[in-house]
Amino acid sequence: MKVDAARRQALVEHARRTIKVGSQSFSAASKLFDPETRERAWLLYAWCRQCDDIADNQVMGGELGDQSDLDSRLNLIRKLTAKAFAGEPTGDPAFDALGVVAEECGLTPAMAEDVIAGFALDAEDWRPREESDMLQYCFHVAGAVGVMMAVVMGVDPEDQDTLDRANDLGLAFQLSNIARDIVEDDAVGRCYLPLMWLVEEDIEPGQHTKPHHRQELADMAERLVALVEKHEAAARVGAARLPFRSRWAVLSAARIYGAIGRKVRKRGTEAWNSRTYVPRYEKAWHGARAFLSAVINREKHPDGPITWGIADFRPNA
Repeated sequence: MKVDAARRQALVEHARRTIKVGSQSFSAASKLFDPETRERAWLLYAWCRQCDDIADNQVMGGELGDQSDLDSRLNLIRKLTAKAFAGEPTGDPAFDALGVVAEECGLTPAMAEDVIAGFALDAEDWRPREESDMLQYCFHVAGAVGVMMAVVMGVDPEDQDTLDRANDLGLAFQLSNIARDIVEDDAVGRCYLPLMWLVEEDIEPGQHTKPHHRQELADMAERLVALVEKHEAAARVGAARLPFRSRWAVLSAARIYGAIGRKVRKRGTEAWNSRTYVPRYEKAWHGARAFLSAVINREKHPDGPITWGIADFRPNA
């Protein structure tokens, strides 16, 4: 969507306010980008936030609303997203923001649809059966956003290998979130642990967060964190190809989210007695280490070859 400078600035300001309220962590991390990339990241975030709110019938990630009529809400998201890609005004600043950043960076409707599919999974109360199902979910709700963010940071939309590594970063983020939030998710009726993992641990349906299963829960969290570290390491391969400030931002985020997972693993059976978080001083430390890593740009790669990519997480790809 081509807009004049005044309209673009108004959309950027709307997006800035949205991200400041919706995600203080992402808002702070975006300051590491150069000004142009920062504005584009805000514009993309505004669309993601609005889609999430429409899908869950909520406001700024707040309390879930009535979950009936999901199809109508998803159809609205797809309709407005299609108008944004067609360069048409949508009547919603968040979708107009997508139109602007898509025009400027080369985002594609297929990339957006990968993200929308994640909103559908969450709203439908979907449950993973196998580990591959869990990873597919992580792709749609986080990896696909990572792919779009990579393009915003200047990656060629045709550079599939680098986009695959951007997906790895999103997978690592979401896997850390799953490990941290197992009990919180259960409280609202959601479980993102694969059913087969629960079966292997001999856990009765719906009982995985009960106190007598805390050791089994810790064991499964350890499996999650092993996946976090696998995909975190793979993400560094792609980060090495980014401009310096974007590389710094990506490596900072990877270290912080990786730290969440490792804290969960270290806390063991006590990991869910209180929320696991990374305090500000540790975030600053990870940011400083990431700065040095970005300067040196010789991150450790995963052990063995990387044999997976986005196609592995798309059903019927």
